[in-house]
Amino acid sequence: MSALDFTANSLQGSPVDLRQYLGKVVMIVNTASNCGFTPQYKGLEEVYRQFKDKGVEVLGFPCNQFLHQEPGTAEEIGAFCEKNYSVSFPLFEKIEVNGNDAHPLYKHLKAKAPGLMGSEGIKWNFTKFLVKKDGTVFKRYAPSTTPKEMVEDIEKLLAE
Repeated sequence: MSALDFTANSLQGSPVDLRQYLGKVVMIVNTASNCGFTPQYKGLEEVYRQFKDKGVEVLGFPCNQFLHQEPGTAEEIGAFCEKNYSVSFPLFEKIEVNGNDAHPLYKHLKAKAPGLMGSEGIKWNFTKFLVKKDGTVFKRYAPSTTPKEMVEDIEKLLAE
């Protein structure tokens, strides 16, 4: 099973088959609108615009599990991201990334790319994963890692 063998609902509520991203390098990130890392939306959008025509996708998954920093409705989240960061990459419905109700995609990502000392739990908003063109999970990145700091790895995966 690959990271792209899942379905997730778009921010508008429509099911999205993630297999449509096979053949692309995919960055998957859990997001929040009221977090100290929220300004990373700008960097995510910059990376998306820089590489989308070269075969890169950024997929944002809002999550309210960390100090309730994503309390809004789908409409509020979409409006916030558009107004403040001109986000044009795909956003999905709010999900859980930890616990029994974690989205199956995140269960897979965490198992394939554990964090420090083998920990599978997501520690905070804006944890990022890079997925290779074949759906294999390449690497997990800490919330403090900026999207710009991931460009070298993105270019490496595009060249594969």
